This record gives sequence, structure tokens and C-alpha cells, in this order.
Amino acid sequence: MDDATLQAFRTTRYMVCLDEIEWAGIRIDQPLPPALQAITGFLPWGFITAWNPHSLPRGDADNLAAQKRLLASLRESSSVAQILPALGVGRVDDWSEPSLFVVGIDTAGLDLLGHRFEQDAYVHGQGSGPARLRLLPADPASARRMDKHHRHCGQSEQ
Repeated sequence: MDDATLQAFRTTRYMVCLDEIEWAGIRIDQPLPPALQAITGFLPWGFITAWNPHSLPRGDADNLAAQKRLLASLRESSSVAQILPALGVGRVDDWSEPSLFVVGIDTAGLDLLGHRFEQDAYVHGQGSGPARLRLLPADPASARRMDKHHRHCGQSEQ
């Protein structure tokens, strides 16, 4: 990943829709906002999308189809406690991507989904702790090594 793309990820505003009017914003390396802390409790959470694989623009129809598959995968997961609509809003080039804020899924599960939907990164955290940007390796062999590492560390594969 080049420096400009990394900087774009780090400066994006990660917005979560709380209801018809209110949104909460997540910032990398900052604690989760109180409104989201009330939702997550002590559970792990993630902010993920299926739009624009490998940060390359793709048509709306393909992006929407991929996002629907991501949502279906999350709904099938027994570890997911809640899913909220979200939006990643870039500070450069005036772009945005529909996303999902997911409560209850750990990094192993997010890694698998990130790879399945060809994402370069996602944002995650644990309870009220700081939001972290997690970069994903580009090649599947690295992903398999990373998955094996998670199993050795006692983390689940989901």
C-alpha cells in the first residue's frame, strides 16, 4: 500500500448511523465515542466494507452486490451481536463508501471477511478502547499464515 492510500485510511471519518438523525464518528487511535461505547459494551467491533476492492473504484452495481454479500455473511455469523449502517468519508477527493459497523466479531473473523471481499484494511477495536487500523496482506499465502498465527494465539477463526 502506498503512503497516500495509507494516509487516506488514517484520515477517513468512519461514521456510524445510530438512528434516523444521529451519527457517531470513529477516529483512528482515539477511544470509541460514548454513544458507540454504549452499544459495544466490552465486545470486539469492526468497521468494514465490501466496496472498491483493493481501493480501486468499481461500479455501483458491483459494489452494492458485494456489500449485500458481506451483510449476508455477517448475519450468518453466530458471533455478531449487532450490525449498524455506516459510511467511510474521505477527507481527500470528496469520496465516501457505504460500510457496516459490526459488534461482536473479532479480528480473525474480520480478517477472513476482509480477504474474501478483497479489502486492504478495516478499522476495529475492543469495547471502549481505541480504534485501530488493521492492514491486510495482499497475497492469499500471507493471509493463510496470518490465520494460522491466530489459531496459535488462541483466537477463533470466525
